[in-house]
Amino acid sequence: MLHKTVTQLIGQTPVMSIDIPNRDARLMLKIEKNNPGGSMKDRMARSMVMAALQDGRLAPGGTIIESSSGNTGIGLALCALDFGLHFIAVVDHHAAPDKVRMMRALGAEIRYVEGEFAEDEVAVVARQRLAAQLASELSGALFMNQSNNPANPDGYAALVEELISQIPQGVDAFVGCVGTGGSMTGIAQRLKRHKSTVRTIGVEPAGSIIFGRPAHPYYQSGTGMPTGDQVGNVLDYGCIDEGVQVTDAHAFETARYIARRKGLLIGGSSGGAIYKALEFIDAGKLTGTVVTLVVDGGEKYLSTIFDDDWMEMRSLLDSTVAAQLDKWLFGNDT
Repeated sequence: MLHKTVTQLIGQTPVMSIDIPNRDARLMLKIEKNNPGGSMKDRMARSMVMAALQDGRLAPGGTIIESSSGNTGIGLALCALDFGLHFIAVVDHHAAPDKVRMMRALGAEIRYVEGEFAEDEVAVVARQRLAAQLASELSGALFMNQSNNPANPDGYAALVEELISQIPQGVDAFVGCVGTGGSMTGIAQRLKRHKSTVRTIGVEPAGSIIFGRPAHPYYQSGTGMPTGDQVGNVLDYGCIDEGVQVTDAHAFETARYIARRKGLLIGGSSGGAIYKALEFIDAGKLTGTVVTLVVDGGEKYLSTIFDDDWMEMRSLLDSTVAAQLDKWLFGNDT
């Protein structure tokens, strides 16, 4: 098929299988980093923009405003180009520098929130406040508000249809990252409609408040919810069978391990989901075909989680993680 615009390239991402020795399970990775903006968020960005244009909340030539740690912003920057719109991304110091550079390269205007924030503190509340303020002050502007935008989970309908087509034997479990909850809700709800016995596991960073556990700072980007923020309307707890947490060290070391052992550069949140999926499989809690997403690529984190000095300075290096992954994936202690 011949595509004429960049947003037409969104979707139809491949699936990679990882066999698990001595277990009645295999792990399937949906490679969402292959979307044109490099993440699954391209899907929801396109869905939100198209819905706003169709219902008149956003007029041609208008301005999109969104609080983003990077991936949603990159997707919106692509959509702004395709649909003739202006895009303002509201970010904080926690956003990966390469993501900010990508948004600028695509023509986005970047606004940083002001304030004193710790390095491992995610300033989501301040970002959302500034985004809403800008939208109220600028003529023709719309705050997309992904946490409460129903077009967010709707954007993942095609992903589920792709999975059903790509995995004829069916999906038995889905392990996904939870931030706003849009992807988890959109995917889990539809998988359960297709097959009611699908087991769904939501993964948040240790320190996130989504599943009611104690809050503390964390480094994982684009996932979880920091203290002071509120769970939005798009998150449906009812479609999540179990909510779990993963530490920064486990998430980042898994991403580094997958790069070295499988030749696949993945982001930190994807590393966290893969770690928890393998942990559940090893414990016999998940069997059959288990799916998780490579939400985005490690290319965006070369100066952070793939940099030894950056990891060491933050006490995130942990050689025991690789040893554990070797045991799970190769059945030995190599």
